[in-house]
Amino acid sequence: MTTRNMPIGIQDFEKLRTENYVYVDKTTYVYDLASRSTPYFLGRPRRFGKSLLLSTFKAYFLAKKELFNGLALAGLEREWIEYPVFHLDLNIGLYDSRKGLEDVLDAQLREFERVWGKDEADTTLQIRFLSLIRRAREKTGRKVVVLVDEYDKPLISTLEQGETHDDIKTALKAFYSVLKSADPDLRFVLLTGVTKFSQVSVFSDLNHLRDISMLKEYAGVCGITETELLDTFTPEITALAEETGARYEDTLALLRKNFNGYHFSRNSEGVYNPFSLLNTFANKAITYYWFQTGTPTFLIKELQKNKLDLRAFSGGASMDDMDIADYRFGKNPVPLLYQTGYLTIKDYDTKSMNYTLTFPNEEVKYGFLKSLLPHYIPVAEREDFFIKSFLNDLERGDIDSVMVRFQAFFASIPYDLTDTFDKEKDYQMVFYLVFTLLGQYTEAEVRSARGRADAVVKTEDAIYVFEFKISKGGTVEDALKQIEGKGYLIPYSADGRRVVKVGVVFDEEKRTIAEWGQA
Repeated sequence: MTTRNMPIGIQDFEKLRTENYVYVDKTTYVYDLASRSTPYFLGRPRRFGKSLLLSTFKAYFLAKKELFNGLALAGLEREWIEYPVFHLDLNIGLYDSRKGLEDVLDAQLREFERVWGKDEADTTLQIRFLSLIRRAREKTGRKVVVLVDEYDKPLISTLEQGETHDDIKTALKAFYSVLKSADPDLRFVLLTGVTKFSQVSVFSDLNHLRDISMLKEYAGVCGITETELLDTFTPEITALAEETGARYEDTLALLRKNFNGYHFSRNSEGVYNPFSLLNTFANKAITYYWFQTGTPTFLIKELQKNKLDLRAFSGGASMDDMDIADYRFGKNPVPLLYQTGYLTIKDYDTKSMNYTLTFPNEEVKYGFLKSLLPHYIPVAEREDFFIKSFLNDLERGDIDSVMVRFQAFFASIPYDLTDTFDKEKDYQMVFYLVFTLLGQYTEAEVRSARGRADAVVKTEDAIYVFEFKISKGGTVEDALKQIEGKGYLIPYSADGRRVVKVGVVFDEEKRTIAEWGQA
């Protein structure tokens, strides 16, 4: 089979269409949104196709009809009117100061001024931008289109930089305020980004934008739906199955498990991560492509600072309807985890108006937890090596080695970190990270609900049922009795594999495992 061109990293619609790349047709969304003069905001995680979407709008408003041949929009549009388009890209630049931001904006405005002219009396960036919009309308007799790619990149890049962040916020507030002042001269406005900084003043002047980020009808505007996957990529799924020696149905199930599961609205269809999916088809190998493109360092710091219980993310973290789109730096980081793609909507309760958020898929779950592990356990810099060592010990039935390895983990945690541990919850977090990451290689689950074992790991020959105790709260014997007495073994009684009970006691004063036993 001839290998088709996967549009990995292709953000220019014209290049994609003229150089024979595979395209998932999103032009129905383009026509629908463009049919109104409403100014919009769209938030999506990185590498989800926002830049390509803006480029598609640009080609449409520049009336490049030939690029849309064979696409849905070609059968919808009849007039093909060309408008002046100002496409601002904030992906570029080093935002280490306000000047860095101003240099990026100045460079792009100068490009527009070469086309539309400049009034030397216009000095500030915002006045130049406003004058450009009005001048373009006067010269063409048509209203102007403004497209802003990653409007929030300077803000996210400086989240931890205090004064610099505030300076950039002030500059962006002034610059973006033009979009409200120039509204009578604007045909269409779309800003894209990762998060909506609704409480940090930038969006206070952009309250006329319609936020479509969580509207069901636009849930699939970026990313790849199941229907689009099957309609567009069946040859690639077949080739991947042949390469791996798996059945087509099993390959599709594996793609769903690893890359599907993003929900950007309540009760909406799941969306695949396009970056990981396209790389998988191009390389004919499944791995964590999206997660390898960036480590959420500042998110990890926020999680540690706010002492969030990571175990809730697997079962489902609750988030108020009003808070899910509201990120305020230094406060609850869960909204930002949702907006950046590390959590997604699992359910919505109409009575309480609460969302339940969880990891969207295996790539995000394991990638995120692997990035967290060294921050909790410094000795675990080589996560794969240490986690696989645990698995090897369990497959040999060597519980003593498993516990000695845990002791080494806890011994590596600096005193200043352990001194702030919240006793049982924080030590259970370390167990949670290790046992959950084991799930990449074997069947493992960590439970937090009452009446269930703390952790269960299944190997080829045995099932290990773990119960953890704090030294002041019980002994090894108590843990083993609890496993037996509360029926933790019942779900595995008919499995056929050897079932092993493991009781573990943690000494909170010495900050390590004190004793363990099995039965």
